[in-house]
Amino acid sequence: MMKRQNVRTLSLVVCTFTYLLIGAAVFDSLESPTEAKRWDFLQTVKNNFVRKYNVTDEDFRVMEIVIIENKPHKAGPQWKFAGAFYFSTVVLAMIGYGHSTPVTIPGKAFCMGYAMVGIPLGLVMFQSIGERLNKFASVIIRRAKRASGARCTDATEMNLMLATGMLSSIIITTGAAVFSRYEGWSYFDSFYYCFVTLTTIGFGDYVALQNDQALTNKPGYVALSLVFILFGLAVVAASINLLVLRFMTMQAEDAKRDEQDAQNLAGNAQPVTFDDESTYNMHGKLLENNYTTENDETASLCSCTCMGGTRCLNHEQFVDPDFQPTDIIESTLCLKRASV
Repeated sequence: MMKRQNVRTLSLVVCTFTYLLIGAAVFDSLESPTEAKRWDFLQTVKNNFVRKYNVTDEDFRVMEIVIIENKPHKAGPQWKFAGAFYFSTVVLAMIGYGHSTPVTIPGKAFCMGYAMVGIPLGLVMFQSIGERLNKFASVIIRRAKRASGARCTDATEMNLMLATGMLSSIIITTGAAVFSRYEGWSYFDSFYYCFVTLTTIGFGDYVALQNDQALTNKPGYVALSLVFILFGLAVVAASINLLVLRFMTMQAEDAKRDEQDAQNLAGNAQPVTFDDESTYNMHGKLLENNYTTENDETASLCSCTCMGGTRCLNHEQFVDPDFQPTDIIESTLCLKRASV
């Protein structure tokens, strides 16, 4: 029989792939028609532009490259200290907007080495901050329960999940209002940006600090954006910390349950401890030390109290007073209990 952990892992794999298939089907139905319409519209505009200005295909491709490459520069210098610090934060947080990327070989090499050290460091930092936030939230919850006169004052996992969920919602909704004001986005688009950022998806279709030379002209807004990213990720890490702890608890419970099942199976034959601290059941099979009983080496190998070399009338075996673990002998000569 498969262990519970294996069953859970297989179930998670099946559920995840099923979820992926459902997501693909939904996105296909929602986005494919709009994508086709946008493509047809862009092709029409391109053809009209080429005919109107008599532009060759090669010249049009060059113009496309120039427009695409010029897009990051419209936001101002990306690699001065403020922009570089913003980029480093995005790398460490694994958001990866893609709004600016290294183009030199030394820059790409340093980015890889920087990420190899910075990403684990960031994960540990965010998890540690999340753990402290959960601790602080548990103290607040216990005090609130005591003040309200609740009979149970312990902070449960559900209480902590609700607390971190509410805090995450407050951060996202507040951040959406701020970015909507500074970036000129709709509130829904700003909310979408905050969610994509704090979940480290980082599509890059919406990126803050890319308008009006914000990286150089608005240091307060830059600082606010960085605080939003770092503190928001810490709160999200607190929620993830709870989920990880819950999963580890379930794993420990399953391991303990499996151990108890093994003990119950071995309990049909009461084990005995010998001088060499090895434990054998009544069929001579070596058991783990944690199944050792408190019986001494003269105890009977069956559940009755027969001692010495007498035959056990209840089981198909007998005990030799000078036995060794390898001398445990199965007997087919056991007599049935005589009726009195």
